[in-house]
Amino acid sequence: MTARAPVFALAVVGTLALGYVALRSATPGEDPSVRATLSVVDLLRGDMGEGFARALEPRPFLFPEDHGPHPDFRTEWWYLTGNLLDPAGRPFGFQLTLFRSALNPGAEAPGREDGASSSWFARQVYMGHFAVTDGEGGELRAFERFARGAQGLAGARARPFRVWVEDWSLEGPASPDSALFPLTLRAREGEVELTLALSPAKPMVLQGEAGLSRKGPEPGNASYYYSFTRLAASGEVRVGGVPLPVAGTAWMDREWSTSALSPGQVGWDWFALQLEDGYDLMFYRLRREDGSPDPLSSGSWVTPEGEGRTLAAEEVGLEVLGRWRSPLDGASYPARWRLTVPGERMEVEIVPLVPDQELPLTFRYWEGAVRVSGTRRGKGVEGVGYVELTGYADSGAPPASGRRISRTGGG
Repeated sequence: MTARAPVFALAVVGTLALGYVALRSATPGEDPSVRATLSVVDLLRGDMGEGFARALEPRPFLFPEDHGPHPDFRTEWWYLTGNLLDPAGRPFGFQLTLFRSALNPGAEAPGREDGASSSWFARQVYMGHFAVTDGEGGELRAFERFARGAQGLAGARARPFRVWVEDWSLEGPASPDSALFPLTLRAREGEVELTLALSPAKPMVLQGEAGLSRKGPEPGNASYYYSFTRLAASGEVRVGGVPLPVAGTAWMDREWSTSALSPGQVGWDWFALQLEDGYDLMFYRLRREDGSPDPLSSGSWVTPEGEGRTLAAEEVGLEVLGRWRSPLDGASYPARWRLTVPGERMEVEIVPLVPDQELPLTFRYWEGAVRVSGTRRGKGVEGVGYVELTGYADSGAPPASGRRISRTGGG
């Protein structure tokens, strides 16, 4: 999520990040589960970041190293979302977000009193969120995993690129140049499985100020953030055990930070839109306690050639046209929007593919596929995208009866 992706992703922003957890056991034979100790908003604030690196100013990006982990920062995520169609036109949305969270700064494996070190010790904990939305069936199926970065259960590396939580993974080619693409996504949970090959249709875009995305006025309340706003995706989805070939477009966000929200900020609405005329738009609206948008809300506009420019908060209009209430506790989320970019003479309406795309996992938020329609420069335009909504509901609520939610814990 920038916080999503934002993003937060949760992009965080997002978008999304969000994996500050406390391990309940460190040795085989004990309970291996993990428990969240903070809300997503609390996690992205700066009061627990002492000893970690912070995003203070723009920096050169170095690849392939920056595709890999940044353990000196408290939180980071690799965030993939997209919209797919099978040969008959059946629509699917998907999300796979893999989060790394450092439990504390310092050495990776401190010695025990006897001078040895535990192979189960890990300073890094990983969390995965995997979800598939079946547009025809009108159903979201969402799953969650936790694993410590030890014993090969979870981890991330740049050369060759791979990030994984058990058998959920994003993996680049095993090539000498350590390329990121073609990227392979694999995730499976019960009767739901997704395998995709992903290749960039546009070059990478640095978000914010040359990759520094500021979320608050305080020094360090920012993240390093880049995106591949349009990826060609093809592969196979299984829902109910039935394999279906699919193809479409995806969006990838990469973000890392130690703190990215300020006092008084309670959440964000994050939009990633891909228009059929080749333009892409990212916009996140940070919300304050009184419901007003924070002036540091921001976004980007990306041309078909991949040239990006920053959108300030005042360059984007966002109006909520409808709401949806969670069956868990009646929490109210925005559910339809009118988004305008006057500088591009664009006005579009954004509608969820399925109303209920809330993920009532350890961190509770709404993340879902959307459809876009409207006009740009006097011509009709349509598109697809993803939206992430945080801060509208309490975390940790149990799933409502019949909802397809699964949690698993590793090591």
